[in-house]
Amino acid sequence: MSAPDSAPSPQLFFETINAFQKSAALKAAVDLDLFAAIGDSPATATAAEIAERCQCPLRGIRILADNLTILGFLTKADSRYALTPSSAVFLLPQSPAYMGASVKFLLAPGLTEAFSDLASTIRLGRLHTTEHGTTAPDHPAWVEFARAMGPMMMPTSQAAAALLNLDASRDTRVLDISSSHGAYGIAVALKNPRTHLVGLDWEGVLAVTEENAHEAGIADRFSKIIGDAFTVDLGSGYDVVLVPNFLHHFTVEECTRFLKRVHAALRPGGQVLIVEFVPNEDRITPPPAAGFSLVMLGTTPEGDAYTFAEYEKMLAAAGFKQVTLHPLPPTMQSAVLAVA
Repeated sequence: MSAPDSAPSPQLFFETINAFQKSAALKAAVDLDLFAAIGDSPATATAAEIAERCQCPLRGIRILADNLTILGFLTKADSRYALTPSSAVFLLPQSPAYMGASVKFLLAPGLTEAFSDLASTIRLGRLHTTEHGTTAPDHPAWVEFARAMGPMMMPTSQAAAALLNLDASRDTRVLDISSSHGAYGIAVALKNPRTHLVGLDWEGVLAVTEENAHEAGIADRFSKIIGDAFTVDLGSGYDVVLVPNFLHHFTVEECTRFLKRVHAALRPGGQVLIVEFVPNEDRITPPPAAGFSLVMLGTTPEGDAYTFAEYEKMLAAAGFKQVTLHPLPPTMQSAVLAVA
């Protein structure tokens, strides 16, 4: 008979306190090109074959491959390892959905060290390591983010673009705030051939956006605005303003002030499309969206994961109406749409 759910167990403690080891194992596999050394389905390989292809001693590769199997990234049968379907899609370098490049950003010392003394941040009520965290002007982390995270954003950006029904009979203008890799704006432009996309970000980041726009074949429909989204001239007459993964860095008051600028930049009847981690009102479900608030606690002065009710209030205060929430499965994010 299994123990009742209420029976005390140290399992969660040990899994959580040692979670850094899982991150280290995955990072090592990406750094060593271990997934590529095994190959796509139906390819399999022994530990010795993987070690030879990775040019590493056998012991370390065997232990790493076994641990990746325990974690669910590999399967193992008759001493041969194979990629799971998810690993083949997201961890093979030749896959268009490859996420391995994001490891460099997600595990960058500037981010991980922000959580080394989270208690001090909580005691002080602000970041104890730096005044602005990742919201500092022209922070170098965002260039790395733009280069690394584009493939990871593809499912979300395409699902978000599908929510917009732009008038195919006329030219339209779309502003992509904090455009970064440009995945969201590019997805909208590819879906709507008469759309001109304007990307707004810091100069170094926009160089990456421009590269991606060129690769997507929309270079002749792309222009840029360089600067701080809170102060730079946004222009006017936009049909849509995209605000993906931006507002969670700031306070409710700052978000509301910014959304008033967005409202002024839209034509009457234009739409703002916000993409965010939106927890339920209980702030603990769904876990991936609700847990994002901890990321903001560790990396921004006063950012948070806001509920839909909070977005409704911000948008209403900024002059928007018809506010709706749209989950974007299979991702953990949601879109908030509103009309100017």
